[in-house]
Amino acid sequence: MSAKTWMISLAVLAVAGCGQGEEAGLVQQGGSEDLRESAADLVIWGGPIHTARDDQPMVEAVAVLDGRIAFAGPQEAAQAWLGEETRLIDLNGGAMYPGFTDSHIHVYGVGQRERTLNLDSVTSIDDLVASVEAAIADTPEGATLSGRGWIETHWPEGRFPTRHDLDPVSPDNPVILRRADGHALVANSAALEAAGVTRDSVAPSGGEILFDDAGEPTGILVDTAMGAMAPLVATPSDAVIRDTYAEGARRLVSLGWTGAHDMSVPWTMVPIIEDIAVAGELPLRSYLSVGPEGYAPLAAGGRRDVADGRVITRAVKLYMDGALGSRGAALLEPYADRPESSGLAIAEADETIGTFTQALRDGIQMNVHAIGDRGNRYLLDWVEEALAQVPEGERSIADYRWRDEHSQIVNPADIPRFAELGVIASVQPSHAIGDLHFAPDRLGDERLVGAYAWQSLLDAGAHLTGGSDAPVEQGDPRIEFYAAVARADLSGFQGENWHAEEALSREDALKLFTAWPAYASFREDELGTITVGMRADFTVFSADIMTIPEAEILTVDPWMTVVDGEVVYESPDSFHHGE
Repeated sequence: MSAKTWMISLAVLAVAGCGQGEEAGLVQQGGSEDLRESAADLVIWGGPIHTARDDQPMVEAVAVLDGRIAFAGPQEAAQAWLGEETRLIDLNGGAMYPGFTDSHIHVYGVGQRERTLNLDSVTSIDDLVASVEAAIADTPEGATLSGRGWIETHWPEGRFPTRHDLDPVSPDNPVILRRADGHALVANSAALEAAGVTRDSVAPSGGEILFDDAGEPTGILVDTAMGAMAPLVATPSDAVIRDTYAEGARRLVSLGWTGAHDMSVPWTMVPIIEDIAVAGELPLRSYLSVGPEGYAPLAAGGRRDVADGRVITRAVKLYMDGALGSRGAALLEPYADRPESSGLAIAEADETIGTFTQALRDGIQMNVHAIGDRGNRYLLDWVEEALAQVPEGERSIADYRWRDEHSQIVNPADIPRFAELGVIASVQPSHAIGDLHFAPDRLGDERLVGAYAWQSLLDAGAHLTGGSDAPVEQGDPRIEFYAAVARADLSGFQGENWHAEEALSREDALKLFTAWPAYASFREDELGTITVGMRADFTVFSADIMTIPEAEILTVDPWMTVVDGEVVYESPDSFHHGE
């Protein structure tokens, strides 16, 4: 059945919602053909089904036909959709939602985390060194050891690791270990020597090399300075990229994600991802935002859409500044715990405004990383300047839907500007529950007003969308939903002056990962809610995260993930179901 055929009258849903089972059929837009006699491929009932719709927040049953939602309404009426080939799923204590979409993630990075030295669980410098020592034993002589995931803010040493920590266990192999946020790394002496980083090295614009009291590099490189290490890391083959990306996608659907807004995708990787989808081997819906090198070819060829929307490329990702943890976020005033620094501004005004003006004419969505209050102000100022330079009549699309990726530290005076300029605030709730352990030291209490200010942005009329930024964070929808509504770390700790009023309601948190990502990717007409005619993307958890106590949100199990009506993941411990 064609996509055009599936432009279904929403009036049918209203009929179904009234319990008129015999009349709750499927009607083609502009016609009267009744397709109820076509048995559904999939019928789901037996537990709470949340739609993310204000007019009908819950339904009892859903039927799926040819990858689309054919029915959403009372269970009694859904019986008409059963046939010999229909798979019937009884939720049996579980709960279903529109498919959860991670609006800011790095799918390849998630796959890499599964394949390289994973430092997520490291709890101290000693622990980090022990992990390196164990990995070096399995690393060929002279080969570079790469890893990612360390974050020092909880460590008893209270400092960054250095080359002197790593050198005793890795005297010969270059070692490059990226911080969890991806905005800093520590390298051992062998890596610094191989890359030519010395006491005389000067960091490029937008980067920093840390030196010790003797004037020697400590091994910490921040933001653009990390580029010096790139030649030491082997370029993966297309086959490795394909396998790594597919592994990342499988990991994400196993957690309950049906879609990913994939950020900073190298242009050379786009055709590989598309090939995976065309081959039917990509279980995840991927919306790609390419790196700046991809602007010209994307503008020349226009929006790319393959495998019936499984992979869409229409956006470009830029950076305004670095990260807060590594003190690279650009602040309006100096860091409270490092008064000599106000962070790193990566973008240049003239170049960025020029790109923005061209993007308005080319119809390219701009998704721009901004964390510090200065980085966010620059972004808003430069968007405003670009809009002033390009009259509406010269813009390729009126509703450009540009995005501020992270929107972490925003001066309160700038919060209303998101709605005024039509800039979407793309937020990652888990950042707030991790950063609460160091952000007060970096910022001081005064700048915590406007930090991770989700409710204030929403109240000011801004569009929001939510993600995880994995592999910076775990990339778990349960953690992200919990963080959005609890605004406390995984133990329940919130801390003083962390502005509990900025937490979201559960209804808005659900939209943050369903309806609002659909809007942020121009797909609200086919994704994000459980509505007749929409694509059948669903996430099923073992309990209802809309009603259980906050702490229990973290303990539910992902039971099933459905994309385009196909079950792409099912837990062996899930509900019992009929066939």
